[in-house]
Amino acid sequence: MTCKITANDIVVKSWNQLVEEVYHDAWKQQLGRYRSDYAFRGLSDCSYQLKNSFLRNCGNHPELEYHLLRNFRKYARTSEPQLTNTQLRSLVLAQHHGLTTRLLDWTYSPFVAMHFATANTEKFDIDGVIWKVDFVKVNQLIPKPLNALLSLEKCNAFTVEMLESEFLTLQKFDEKIGPGHVLFFEPPSLDERIVNQFAFFSITTNATAILDDWLLEHPNLYRRIIIPAELKWEVRDKLDQANITERVLFPGLDGLASWLKRHYQPKFIEE
Repeated sequence: MTCKITANDIVVKSWNQLVEEVYHDAWKQQLGRYRSDYAFRGLSDCSYQLKNSFLRNCGNHPELEYHLLRNFRKYARTSEPQLTNTQLRSLVLAQHHGLTTRLLDWTYSPFVAMHFATANTEKFDIDGVIWKVDFVKVNQLIPKPLNALLSLEKCNAFTVEMLESEFLTLQKFDEKIGPGHVLFFEPPSLDERIVNQFAFFSITTNATAILDDWLLEHPNLYRRIIIPAELKWEVRDKLDQANITERVLFPGLDGLASWLKRHYQPKFIEE
């Protein structure tokens, strides 16, 4: 199965080209270093939209977000209560544990994104995709007062602490920034999974927004790298050799079992 190719898409033909493309535009002349401004998200099916889990689960009912988060905060039992002492921290913790939220998972690591584009062997007959979004330029579009914080802190990505300094609730976040905005922020290091996946989140000022729609209005901010189905096995094998696996990205017995199940699955199974 192949994707409909647009002007912002590049279809790679080899592993070498894939690596070149994920690092495209990473060189910073003023630093003399390779420092990418991109967030990456890998999907096993190139036709998947950038829909958050709240929209997929609850449809066009944004009023349900408050009730989901209210009850999560009510019933969540944790030895670290500071993880739920604000709505934003509760949102991050809820996302991390599988609750449907307006957040989308991203990563700073192109190789982690490659993993998620090739982890599902049942999708190996379908082209995968890696989304590259220039989070630096996205965050610069955020109006004040948040935009000024980036300059004050001399950084390119928001942190939870920075967001909390201006907004203690999602309602205030939506109201003060206004509709039609997206920003990227770094989550707290809740556990090894967050750390090992080099995790990054995007959040919109509308719980039911589809990020594809916003990006189509800002075509200079993103690219899509299409991984053809016939290339997935090679990418997968080379990622395994590089130790980019479920065992590392999902520390614990669940991740170990997922890695072993996939790693020892024959490419061809006799019926």
